[in-house]
Amino acid sequence: MIGLGTYAFFWQHSDRVEEPLSLIGALERTRELDVDLFQVCDYAPLPTMSAAELAEAAGAARELGISIELGTKGVAPEHLATFLRLAEVFDARLVRSMVYAPGFHPTLAEAESMLRAAMPAYETEGVTLALETYEQVPTGELVGLIERVGSDRLGICLDPANVVAGLELPKDAVERCAALTRNIHAKDFAFARQDGWVGFTYGGAPMGAGLHDYPHLLATVQPEARSVNEIVEHWLPWQGDPETTVRAEIAWTSTALEYLRSIR
Repeated sequence: MIGLGTYAFFWQHSDRVEEPLSLIGALERTRELDVDLFQVCDYAPLPTMSAAELAEAAGAARELGISIELGTKGVAPEHLATFLRLAEVFDARLVRSMVYAPGFHPTLAEAESMLRAAMPAYETEGVTLALETYEQVPTGELVGLIERVGSDRLGICLDPANVVAGLELPKDAVERCAALTRNIHAKDFAFARQDGWVGFTYGGAPMGAGLHDYPHLLATVQPEARSVNEIVEHWLPWQGDPETTVRAEIAWTSTALEYLRSIR
C-alpha cells in the first residue's frame, strides 16, 4: 500500500509557515489525495499529546478510512513500550524506529539486549518494529543485529537514500535488506554541484527525477507480490519563502504519488 508520512508535510507542519498544519489536517489532506495510509513519523508533539488529543486524532483517522503507522527513534525498552501503547490507540500495526536517537547511542550489543527485552510485547500485540537503514549503522551490521534478535516482528524500514552518507550504494542496501524489509520510505535523491563547482550537495529530488532506481527496489523487495507499505517522504530544501516552499512540497507529493502508482 502507498502511504504518506509526516515528512511529506515537513514544511507544512513547521513553525516557518504562518499556520502550521495539524496532525488531523495532514490526515484530511491525505484523504483528499485518495491515500489510505499515513505514517506519523518523528512527529514531535505525539508523545506529549493528551489522551483526549490522541483519541481525537485516532478517531479522525478511522472516520477518514486511513490506516496509521507510527515512527520514532531509539530502542530503549521503556521508549518502545510507550510507542506500543500509542500503537494500540491508533490501531497501528507497525512502528518505525532507529538504533540511535538524539543523545542515545548504544553499542550494537546494548541495542541487541534492549531489543530482546522489548520485542516479546510487540510479538504479543502483533505489532512490527521496523528499524530504518541509516548511515550511523552500516547496513550489514543492522541486518546482523536483527537476525541475532530473531523476532518475526522485527525487521527493516528500508530507506536507501540514507546509506549514501555512509559510502554505501543504495542498490547494495536494497539487496542486502530485501528479505527483512517490512516498510519502505519512498523518496528520490540526487547530487548537484555546489556554487563555484567545488564539491557536491546531496539532497532530495522529485520522485522519478533523481538517481533512485525504484523499480529495482520493488522488484527486489516485493517478489511474488509480497506486500510492503511504501511511505512517501521528501528531502525538500527551503525554497526561500513559505509560500514557494509549501507549493513545492505539495507538488512533490503529487509527483511521488503519480510515479508510484504508474509503476505498478
